[in-house]
Amino acid sequence: MTQTAFHTICMLLLVSLQEAKMCTHSMPVPTDGPVCTASETAQYKLTFFGKWTRAAFPKQYPVYRPPAQWSNLIGVTHSSDYHMWQRNAFASNGVREFAEKGEAWTLMKEVEAAGERIQSVYGVLSAPAVVGGTGQTNTEFEVYAKHSYLSFIVHLVPSPDWFVGVESFDLCDGDHWKDNVLLELFPYDAGTDSGFTFSSPNFETMPQDKITQITSSSPSHPANSFYYPRLKHLPPIAKVMLTKIRKNNQIISLLVDPTQSNQLTGNEIEDTVINTPLDCEVSVWSPWGLCKSKCGDSGVQHRTRYVIMHSANSGLACPLLEEERKCLQDNCL
Repeated sequence: MTQTAFHTICMLLLVSLQEAKMCTHSMPVPTDGPVCTASETAQYKLTFFGKWTRAAFPKQYPVYRPPAQWSNLIGVTHSSDYHMWQRNAFASNGVREFAEKGEAWTLMKEVEAAGERIQSVYGVLSAPAVVGGTGQTNTEFEVYAKHSYLSFIVHLVPSPDWFVGVESFDLCDGDHWKDNVLLELFPYDAGTDSGFTFSSPNFETMPQDKITQITSSSPSHPANSFYYPRLKHLPPIAKVMLTKIRKNNQIISLLVDPTQSNQLTGNEIEDTVINTPLDCEVSVWSPWGLCKSKCGDSGVQHRTRYVIMHSANSGLACPLLEEERKCLQDNCL
């Protein structure tokens, strides 16, 4: 989907949602969380930062066809009774298509339906794709008391059905709006494709699994592109900064502790470079070869293995790739 087409869909849907609110303004919005009593609406700037680097994620890092990058960001502001996606719940058809292909048509239809149902969705937001594993993109949006929650999703490209995002984050704190929020983002598996690696071919998960967070040890399979058994936690693969905008359209200044590793300067985040150690991976041993010797003498036979993945960032070096042992000739005349 092109940037222009994506933007057009979002604009049409936003108009549709505004018309629906005009027709159903008196309908109640159910809540199951803290009640926001902020009297005014609030304007926010959302800045998404891609942190998908080869140093932080060296295993099978995609460098071509296509290289590591991010899809468009698509999100909504909504009430507490709506969920674009939820951890440990099944992905909708719209989330499935977006997580697998970055296609937003079905997801937009789902958002539109939710907007017409007791005003669950207030607005739609989108931001352009980040063409590369690192980089940033941003957008602005509005929230108000009855629709103080933010959800969004961004597809990892390439990947089977992996994404990052925020689910039902409340920007309201009692009677006022939060000024600045910085959230670390980690990869999720939509549970619809069974591929282990970034470039895995399409292999539908039957039956469908629930949405789960991908960790350094789960899925527990050596082929998994995010499998780093020596790490307790994966480093964040992306971050998002939510900044409240003043009425005069000036972004609130950020007060940052200089001892912290994340330095917020204007609209950028400077991080300490993360170098994730990647251990060397080797194949299983081949069968032992023929015993090489003269009849009556002890001989030597060999077996070998090969490197599947070389070490990186001070990971464990490759072990020996060849072994030998003494042997005696069989069937010697």
